[in-house]
Order: sequence, then C-alpha cells, then structure tokens
Amino acid sequence: MLQSLIEFCLKNRFLVLACTLLMAVAGVWSGLALPIDAVPDMTNTQVTVITDAGSLSPVEVEQYISYPVESTMGGLPNVEEVRSVSKFGISVVTIVFNEGTDIYFARQVVTERLPAAASAIPPGYGSPELGPLTTALGEILQFEVRGAGYSAMQLRTLLEWDIAPKLREVRGVTEINTHGGYYQTFEIRPDPDRLASHNIPLSELFQRVEENNGSAGGGYVVHHAEQRFIRGEALLKTVDDIRNIVLRRNTPGVPLLLSDVATVEIAPMTRQGAVTRDGRGEAVTGLVMMLVGENSREV
Repeated sequence: MLQSLIEFCLKNRFLVLACTLLMAVAGVWSGLALPIDAVPDMTNTQVTVITDAGSLSPVEVEQYISYPVESTMGGLPNVEEVRSVSKFGISVVTIVFNEGTDIYFARQVVTERLPAAASAIPPGYGSPELGPLTTALGEILQFEVRGAGYSAMQLRTLLEWDIAPKLREVRGVTEINTHGGYYQTFEIRPDPDRLASHNIPLSELFQRVEENNGSAGGGYVVHHAEQRFIRGEALLKTVDDIRNIVLRRNTPGVPLLLSDVATVEIAPMTRQGAVTRDGRGEAVTGLVMMLVGENSREV
C-alpha cells in the first residue's frame, strides 16, 4: 500500500505539489485568523460579586457581607461551587458554574439574586455589584501615563477621566484598572474650636454641604409667548464653591461661611499602595482587561 502511494505521488507530482501548497496556504491563514488569548483560561464559567465594605475588618466583612451573599447565591441552576474572599474593606464572592454554562446566562441568574443579597446586608455596609465581564487571565495590556510637569495626582486624574473612558469604548475591552498616583478629592478639615464657638455640630456642617451640592429643575415661565426654563445650578466644582457655602446667618447681612470654620483644599484620598517602575520612582499605570471570548490579536 505504501508503495502504491509513492507511485501515485510520483506519477501525479503536480497534483501533489498543488495540494501541498494549498494546505500550506490554509495553515498560514488559519494561524493568522486563530483567536489568541493573552493566557489560555482553563477555568470554568465564573461570576464574581464584589462589595465595597468601607473600613470593615475582614471578620466583619465575612460575617455581614460575604456570608449573606454566599447564602443568597445558593440554589442557582448549574452552580458547582460558591466561594469567597474577605479582606479589609472588600468582599469578593465567586460563583462557579458547571463547564459549558453560557457566561451571559450565568450573569443573568446572579443579577436576579443581587437585590435579595443587598437586602440581606445591613444598611450602610455596602452594595454588591457584578464584577467585570472578563477572566482572571484577561490582562492584555499594561501601560504607564507620564508627562513632564505633571504631579502623580494630575496623572491619575488624567487617566481616570480622559484616557480610561476612551479605552473602554474600544471593541473587546471591558474594563480599565488604574494603579498608582493619588485620587483627587476635595478635603474639608473643620476646626473644632471654631465650630464650638458658633455652636455648629458636625452633622449640620455635613447637611449644609450636601444641600448645596445639587441641581434642581424649576419648570418654566411664559414670557412674551416664550417658554423660559428655570434651572438651579448648585453643583460644587471648585474649592472656592465649597468655601463659600453659607452655614448660617448670625446677624442680618452677615453670613457664616464654611471657610470661617474649616479649611478646604484639594488633597489625595488615603491609599493602600503605590506603583514604581524601573527604579524611577512612583508611576501611574493602567491595566486593560479583555472581554470574555475576544481575540487579543484584534483588540
């Protein structure tokens, strides 16, 4: 049989060469069109439920958040395992489904249980949310944001509000994780002595800030056969806007401003870590997470 095959190849050498060339071209085309993941993910279908627990300890996170969420997720169809990780200020519950379960079906049934899980958590302890539609091995790109004359806080703000939203619009990208730098906040530091001298409790100060940070619609008025809309624009945008919040009016025409009892400035939020690169000091980086099932070559 082998001799017959060799004789056939020798007699039809052009046909054999054409078939070989065709197979080579098909192999190259298949290799270029083959979907490539950053790292092949061999895990089952998984859905994560993440809850920001503020400043709760790991024991409290487990008791008041992780356990109620785990209990609520029990009984879902095709669930193989439910496990959780409770750390300082965060709870991550992972629901593992049977092999072959559609990821969108899994996320749908978990989403239906989220309201029940939220009601089982004590008020003010956090609200559970679905994790991004990606896998633990979906990291396809890590980049650094840097620029001469920019501080770490400015670079972090640029990444959070300008770069990351545009990258999320790229097809196949599901999330942009930011690391390093400082998260910009407006910090209000009340002076206890000044508050006491004006007999102002902290609760009243918080209430005034909340009341002066919002917009409201006032309908419209008809003027000369035209409708003119009434708007109340009171969103706080700058440090001066916060400083000029009126707390009280002690005497007619003399308002007591927030700046009279507190110091207001731009300050970084307390952070839990930092990023460095190549021994050059602190850096601001972004991590691109790929959508489940996408081709990293195209993304």
